[in-house]
Amino acid sequence: MGRFLVAVFLSGVAFAQLSSSAGSNSARDLGVQPASGLESAFGRPPGLPAMPRGKSTVIGGSVLAVDQVREQLTLNVFGGRKLKVLFDERTQVYRDGVKTPLRDLRAGNHVSVETMLDGTTVFARSIHMLSALPEGECQGQVMNYSPADHELTVRDALSSQPVKLRVPAGTAIVRQGQAGSSSAEYGSVDFARGTLLSVKFRSDNKGHGVASEVAILATPGTAFVFVGNVASLDLHSGLLVVVDPRDDKRYDVFFNSARFPVSRELHEGADVTVTADFDGARYVARALTMNAASEK
Repeated sequence: MGRFLVAVFLSGVAFAQLSSSAGSNSARDLGVQPASGLESAFGRPPGLPAMPRGKSTVIGGSVLAVDQVREQLTLNVFGGRKLKVLFDERTQVYRDGVKTPLRDLRAGNHVSVETMLDGTTVFARSIHMLSALPEGECQGQVMNYSPADHELTVRDALSSQPVKLRVPAGTAIVRQGQAGSSSAEYGSVDFARGTLLSVKFRSDNKGHGVASEVAILATPGTAFVFVGNVASLDLHSGLLVVVDPRDDKRYDVFFNSARFPVSRELHEGADVTVTADFDGARYVARALTMNAASEK
């Protein structure tokens, strides 16, 4: 009986070794490489994608929630709106200027977030947790301005929810390309509906946004001259994207190709001069020429 049990045990060991060997050979035949550990099997692949390109925007607020699994946080931005921001290993996190791990990010933290658009999502390039109430910046179009209480409502470019900011007397106001001035010299006409502007703001002790500087970028009916290179071109929709090499800013200009025969010669990289009117929603070309450097 004892010899029988030993024989059965040895047969089982041989079978297990044979199965293991066969499984290993099958994996190699299929080109499957064995995982070098739990992190290799389930973690991120080596080599993260490059950081999104484009202009960054600083947003101030408080963290409502952090989802480490989906790698996103919900930010309560000053002005009464909520914004979802994505993050990953590329995101740098600091507490009062000292680098800290992502896992230290908690709901309730006052933060200043440097954001960039990654396609249609908002990505956090860096997150600064602050002991003091943070400052922020928004860019968008004026929806409403109430002179009685100096309240400005802006449709921010990063969110469909409006941002409400108070513009107290004495706030620094500048027009793009012009010297600064005081808000006392400006009236509600400068905050007309559709005006494109950029606002730097801080938080008061109640968490309300208070403008510290307003830059008026474009008012409806204003003409602009853009000189730069064509970054992209869509003749079907009539969209021309011009990049000014002086500041590397991108400008979307709409045009009617039937009005501009030269548009048939346009191509990416072409050096152009475009005169466009801002109609309160977009830049519309009224003159379009190709510069000598492109005519080769």
